[in-house]
Amino acid sequence: MASGQLSRAEALACSGRRHACHVMLYCDTKTQLFGRFPIRHIILMQMRFDGLLGFPGGLVNPSKETLEAGLGREVLEELGVAVPVSVEDHVESRLVPPSSPYSPGLITHFYVKKMEEEQIREVERAAVCTATDHGQEVLGMVRVPLYTMRAGGGLAPFLSHSFIGNARSQLVDSLLRLNMVAPEELHKALTHSLEMHTQTVEGLKAALEQTEGKRKRF
Repeated sequence: MASGQLSRAEALACSGRRHACHVMLYCDTKTQLFGRFPIRHIILMQMRFDGLLGFPGGLVNPSKETLEAGLGREVLEELGVAVPVSVEDHVESRLVPPSSPYSPGLITHFYVKKMEEEQIREVERAAVCTATDHGQEVLGMVRVPLYTMRAGGGLAPFLSHSFIGNARSQLVDSLLRLNMVAPEELHKALTHSLEMHTQTVEGLKAALEQTEGKRKRF
């Protein structure tokens, strides 16, 4: 319990808690970037309305619907296509600690579902064309780049972005558990991400100084 991890049954037995379900949709692929970098897997995430990266899903009320039915409803709204998610796709349930800036006391449920490549492409098309939440709660679908380019581009810069709640750790855990990225390769990418954060902080300070000068003129 110290880590906040719960079984699905324990999570549902908790009273007075809000619940949120999210799913990682992925497939295998033989395509290559520029004909040189194997993409290997397509993993879908999304840019949220708050500017943070996350997985499709949202709040669910277990007293009115099952976790999986609620997740299916949220996915249909955000992606514009029905994606059946079952109990077998459930990976973990976790209690958000009181100290967290993101919805303390919330219980998150994470699912992982493997699909065919054409199904993933259909999800991407529908997310733009038919999803009711496109341009509102969801600003666009993105793929996780699992490759590393010579100059360091790819996975490392992606991991350096801002994620909602524990979405980054859910992604990293899935990459390791499903053997999508070798542990040493992932460790290297995360190390590079930390270095990029330092550069980002310096860039933000410079931008802040710019706006400070403008602000004082008015």
